[in-house]
Amino acid sequence: MSTTDRPSPPQHEEAGPPSALPASASSAGPAGVAAESPVGRLAATVDRLSREVRAAQAEAEGRALLELAKGILVERLQCGPTQAARQLAELTEQAGTTPLEFAVEVINQAARDRMSEVTNAFLAATRAAEEAESEATAAVRLRAAESGVLAADDTQAVAESLLQHALQPIGATAVAVWAAGFDGSLTLAGSAGFSPAEAARWRYVPPDVATVARRGLTERDGLWITSLSDTGLPSVGRHQHPDGGRAAVPAGTGGRIHGVLEIAWPAPLPEQPPQIVRQVEALAELCAHTLETYTAPSDPAHPARVLPDAAELMDLADGLQDPALVLVPHLDAAGNLVDFRIQHVNGRFQDPAGRSRAMISGVLLLEAYPLAAGESGLFQRIERVYATGEPFRARRTNLTALVDQVPLSAVADLSISRHGSSVLFIWRIEDEAARLASLLQHAQRLGRIGGFEENLLTGEITWNGQLFDLYGRPPSSLPVALEDLPAHAHPDDAVPIGRFLRTLMHHGRPASAAFRLQRPDGVTRHIRVVAEPVTDTDGRVLTVRGAYQDVSAQHWTEVALAATRDQLAHTEQHASERDRLALQLQQAIMPPAQAPLRVPDLSVAVRYRPAEAEQLVGGDWYDAVVLPSGLVLLCVGDVAGHGIEAATSMVVLRNALRGLAVTGAGPGQLLSWLNIVAHHLTGAVTATAVCGLYDPDARTLRWARAGHLPPVLVRGDGAAPLPTVRGMLLGAVAEARYEEAEVTLTAQDTLLMYTDGLIERRDRTMEEALTQLLTTVGTAPRSLDQQLDRMLTHSRSDTDDDTCIVGIRVG
Repeated sequence: MSTTDRPSPPQHEEAGPPSALPASASSAGPAGVAAESPVGRLAATVDRLSREVRAAQAEAEGRALLELAKGILVERLQCGPTQAARQLAELTEQAGTTPLEFAVEVINQAARDRMSEVTNAFLAATRAAEEAESEATAAVRLRAAESGVLAADDTQAVAESLLQHALQPIGATAVAVWAAGFDGSLTLAGSAGFSPAEAARWRYVPPDVATVARRGLTERDGLWITSLSDTGLPSVGRHQHPDGGRAAVPAGTGGRIHGVLEIAWPAPLPEQPPQIVRQVEALAELCAHTLETYTAPSDPAHPARVLPDAAELMDLADGLQDPALVLVPHLDAAGNLVDFRIQHVNGRFQDPAGRSRAMISGVLLLEAYPLAAGESGLFQRIERVYATGEPFRARRTNLTALVDQVPLSAVADLSISRHGSSVLFIWRIEDEAARLASLLQHAQRLGRIGGFEENLLTGEITWNGQLFDLYGRPPSSLPVALEDLPAHAHPDDAVPIGRFLRTLMHHGRPASAAFRLQRPDGVTRHIRVVAEPVTDTDGRVLTVRGAYQDVSAQHWTEVALAATRDQLAHTEQHASERDRLALQLQQAIMPPAQAPLRVPDLSVAVRYRPAEAEQLVGGDWYDAVVLPSGLVLLCVGDVAGHGIEAATSMVVLRNALRGLAVTGAGPGQLLSWLNIVAHHLTGAVTATAVCGLYDPDARTLRWARAGHLPPVLVRGDGAAPLPTVRGMLLGAVAEARYEEAEVTLTAQDTLLMYTDGLIERRDRTMEEALTQLLTTVGTAPRSLDQQLDRMLTHSRSDTDDDTCIVGIRVG
């Protein structure tokens, strides 16, 4: 571009009043036409309109040059359009020229700088043509949108201009401009692309309601959502495109957020390139300047709240009963918030560091309280309240967040709120004495304690409210003097009360007493009184201080506990007697060993081991007897349960089986009869048993079982249980049949019958315990008695149950 090609400011024509025209022109129109004639008036009108058209054209050309100059500053300074406009105005003022002349100088300077870069940038521009075209297009859209925003007279027109010039080219279909209220609410200040009904439905969002715009307001970098269906957040127009993408970017300037710019896409939104993100952020900044002067329309459902200015806020702070600071934002040269200035300090203010109000007023907040920017995050909270308008409350905050000279116990309740362009910071220092008094009052109420003080010289008596409640008397009644205490107590408590009064008032020593208080409403309460005297130098009692405590609940608890203790002792004694009786009965019927049976070529031995605890006396039993037929009856059994009931049932079953055996019936029939006996016993007794009849001549054993473990046969170096036969436990049903089996014994064979108390363990199955038993009895000692003793010695049972063993060995 040559020097002659550079633009120059458009020349505006001077359109003065008719009096400034030459005399010849004032009296006649164009071409000598008289002004008073109709043609002259028409010519004058045409001439005036022509001048106005030329002036408008010149003004439009000037605006175009100004927009071009601002675009150059956006590129050079890497800033937003609004900041470029401010920079252009400041530079114009410093240069002392008109804005249009300075804009021409900026454009000419940019043209000169560009000449030196053309050659080197040609190849790079060729490789990045598409990217450069996209950036240029974005810049054009941005400048077009800025022009539309500046020309718009309300936020609705701003939203329509943004959608038309900047957002539709990038695929967006709708836009919403939200204004943030100081209470955290959101108001739809303008929208485009949404139906009027949808916009009316979303005209107001109350505080603390989670929406897309709310999330964008709280996140500094904005919120970019791929699809609304992934978040579940409600938002305006959600039903139109439920899977569409959204962007919500905070609109703020100077550290204060005025609202949110929300953009809607009809389809899921992929990750956007940086130039699109920067463009949206610039659009949000444009909206912020519009929202600075936005006033919400009057709505009966949501009336507008008038925000006080700084002067009104100072008056409000002076009327508070708590210390308060009025803070105003402090911006740097670029318009960024860097601190807050303490604009006003109310009369209740007490600096935690002890400084006067004059030393604090007018000072920057971080200069007065540098620790506010530390780990406590206090400055960040104030900054957030100023930015979003959402108030902040905190209880029992340590004041070391302000200064480190205060005691660690100094705490306060904080309140931070934004009012217009100012912030009100209030703290209420907690009164330690009042807090302790409140704790004492609650403790007295929970402990049902009432305090008193009685001046013996003046007769003045002071009671607290809790003591009136204990006595059942209204607070307006007269307190009861100590000397009148016997008249309000049970007559049987006169002696301890008299001793209490003598010790306290005559001997001058602390004393206590327990008595029954008879209240006016007829209720008797158990009371404990404790008091101490206040004496002079001569030992005379001047004042008595003390407390009454209602111990009725404790008294009745102790009474109930004593009754329960007596009943428990009686129950324990009764149970001990029953256990002792059961043990004696069992020992009488079941001795640990019995006299040996005299049977040719047969050794018979029995063992009984009772339970270690008396209360666990069970129903295990055994029997070995020679019948009149010459057969030997061998049996063991176990009655379910413990105690006297199990012991008596055991006696019945044992004697019944011995009596039935003389009939000559086989073991299966004997168990069938024994099942009938068990079923009809009182208490629904159940038991297990194994019964066998040994024939000494044939050396055979016929046996049957009723839910019991089968006998174990020890032959040579091995041991194994006999094959199991079917038979259910005794007493379960009225009638039952039991299978029999027969085994032939040879010389030196040993047969063992036992109850489960020998092998049962809590941590092993019955099969594992039986395997251990077979290993123990596999090695046969020299005699049968030694074998049975060995079994008891090596028993690993841990159930503390009684045990019976019957063993025979063929000679």
